Amino acid sequence: MSHHAATFFTKLAHSSAVLVTVQAVRGSVPRGAGAWMAVFGDQVVGSVGGGHLEFDAIAQAQAMAKGEEIAAVQRIALGPNLGQCCGGQVELRFERVSHQDRAALVQRLTTYRAPVALFGGGHVGAALAHALAPLPLQLTCIDSRDGIFPTDMPAGVQCEHSNPVQGAVPGLAAQSRVLIMSFSHAEDLDIVAACLLRQRSQGDLPFVGLIGSKTKWASFGHRLRDRGFSQAELDHITCPIGIPGIVDKHPEVIAASVAAQLLLQLA
Repeated sequence: MSHHAATFFTKLAHSSAVLVTVQAVRGSVPRGAGAWMAVFGDQVVGSVGGGHLEFDAIAQAQAMAKGEEIAAVQRIALGPNLGQCCGGQVELRFERVSHQDRAALVQRLTTYRAPVALFGGGHVGAALAHALAPLPLQLTCIDSRDGIFPTDMPAGVQCEHSNPVQGAVPGLAAQSRVLIMSFSHAEDLDIVAACLLRQRSQGDLPFVGLIGSKTKWASFGHRLRDRGFSQAELDHITCPIGIPGIVDKHPEVIAASVAAQLLLQLA
């Protein structure tokens, strides 16, 4: 479940809202069909495209929440008069929703999200969790240490304890993208080896990225070949991770670079 969806359902447990959904589109528009936002009394969760389109939609939703009659379906042309010159047309659906509608809304608003397994709950791992949470990914953070995960982890991010940490690899969701950045080289090596064994038997980890330098990977390569892995198998590991050319080592910069790399890999 996405960060926005998790926030929406948490608030919906205590307060009703007006849900605004992009029901259909034509031509060039800022968001596609299925985009949504929920308007609560004190907060807006999600987005239908920003700008005047969204500003006007929020005003309409607030009017509906107060009991005013508005059209449940509105077709809006995105032209100069609206301050958005996309040139397309958006069809918005407005509806009052409450906690009683949760089951149906989960089915409507929750779409497939590519699974990502992040090994390591340190500073870079925490920054990466915040960078990945709003993206179309289902993130699971895994660490061998108790109490390592920060209390402000984004909604929708799952945190798991595994000791030994590589013991979590066999249970990862199929097609998981794996990011390895534990607190020690020894753990990193064991996680990489476990991923290679799973890839050998199941072939269902399309991306395995390891934080570190080329020197670190050269050392790991020697050790992994000693464990019986071929060079072809080692070539499946991406190390260093992140967009080439970004050299800043601040956690937030690394997180942005890795997030961009994942989105390119998913494209």
